[in-house]
Amino acid sequence: MRWRGWPLDVLLAASGVGLDLLTTAHAGDTEFLPAEMNIPMALLAGVPMGFVRRRPVPVVLYLAGFLVVTDQLGSFTSNTVQILVCVALGVAGYRSEWRAVTVAVVATIAATAANMADPGIALTTNSWVYSVFLPVFPALLGAYLRSSAGRLEERDVTPDALLAAGGVAITVLSTWTSWHTGSQPVWLVGLLAVVGGLSLGIARRLPGLVFLAQGVLLVTTDTYLNDAVTTCVTLTLIALGVFTMRVSSWAWTVVAYLVGCMLTAIAVVGPVTEITVFRVGTLMTLVATPVAIGRYLGMRQAAAAAERLRAEESARAAVAQVRADQLAERERIARDVHDIVAHHVGAMVLRAGAARYTAPEGPVADALTDIRETGHQVLQDLRDLLDLLRDPERQPDLLANPSDVVRESAERMAAAGLVVDLDLDPATDGAPLIARASAARIVQEGLTNVLKHAGPGTRVRVAVTPSEEGLSVEIRNGRPASAVERLPSSGRGLAGMRERVRALGGTLTAGPDGEGGWLLAASLPSRSAA
Repeated sequence: MRWRGWPLDVLLAASGVGLDLLTTAHAGDTEFLPAEMNIPMALLAGVPMGFVRRRPVPVVLYLAGFLVVTDQLGSFTSNTVQILVCVALGVAGYRSEWRAVTVAVVATIAATAANMADPGIALTTNSWVYSVFLPVFPALLGAYLRSSAGRLEERDVTPDALLAAGGVAITVLSTWTSWHTGSQPVWLVGLLAVVGGLSLGIARRLPGLVFLAQGVLLVTTDTYLNDAVTTCVTLTLIALGVFTMRVSSWAWTVVAYLVGCMLTAIAVVGPVTEITVFRVGTLMTLVATPVAIGRYLGMRQAAAAAERLRAEESARAAVAQVRADQLAERERIARDVHDIVAHHVGAMVLRAGAARYTAPEGPVADALTDIRETGHQVLQDLRDLLDLLRDPERQPDLLANPSDVVRESAERMAAAGLVVDLDLDPATDGAPLIARASAARIVQEGLTNVLKHAGPGTRVRVAVTPSEEGLSVEIRNGRPASAVERLPSSGRGLAGMRERVRALGGTLTAGPDGEGGWLLAASLPSRSAA
């Protein structure tokens, strides 16, 4: 059900007319109006509420003027108009600009003062305060709701505070003059009025309990303080509206509506009241109003919650899709790398193995054995790297101690023809693992570069020592021993080392040492130092 057009306006108009018919049900002739005029007066008071959503300020001005007229005519409809003009002011505060609302508030203050002033009696200070507070409060409440109510969250207590404040204002302002007229102590009646209003503050949290409490209070008031019955009916209908807003079950809604009709009938039907079809229909329409409004607001909240849930699900689905696309791209890259590299390295290993069995013992056989073992290690490292590409959450396994990797690299390069002088300080074992692993990779890459660019026979010194910040790596090679046939190079070796060192917050320098050789120096701080 979508209440966006004329059905809601008709409901508002019918509610205004029904409210006046209930409040004037026992009214007879007045000095200027016969009892037969009660229905036309109810129409004049209630029908304009059908336009309050679209033209709130003109409706307020009309009701303010009509309040003065009904007061001068002595019509009981003035009580209804006084309530409706406050409702219209709340709508004006919610929908209109502050200048127009100010004009409406001033007009309502003047009309309220005229309604309160009895002939020949001057307005007192209390009367003026009441005349000003009564119109200003709903206007401020509507303005506040316009600025923030749309963003209220379930955990926000602001709506609860507003309900409690509004309930207290209704009970105290409408019943305080009759507290001393009953047989009960004044303090007890006042306490019940305050508690009854404050109970609306928990209506959103405990709607069934508050509705039940308001029903008990209504029956009690009907028995012991008849002058406050109308106020208790208002509180009961508000609690009914909140109940139907918070409870989604249609069965409980129907039960609450029937209970509301029964409680309202107890309050408005007296021993001598004539029960007619028209009055029964009016009462049922009046009780149906908060039920319809509550269901409407409840469906709006449910729709908003569903929309938020759909938005969150869409966001999660989008993130999951991006994640899936990334993993699919990683998988594709992994397959391509594996197909290309593994094919060539595998072929190299097979050829080296076959040549090893045909080669005589000596340096050539040792070189072929080293090529085969290195190829196997490359394939293993490649598989680990591809597994990491396929699953970024996976932590790579540490295949060997970094110190052993450094020694193995030095031995392999020495077997390939370099003259390696390794200085690996045992104190480096106390450095962070990530720094030692990075140092091992730098030594591997640095020695490989020396073999590529300086060739066999070149003397190279490797020093891995602790420093104040972490580890210090230095690879220094002398002049090439002979003319070098340079091997193919991608140029990414130094860039990769710099990226590795930068990730740790360290520094790396590489360049000629001024003596015909080359110096590579890296400083690797621990993670805490970075």
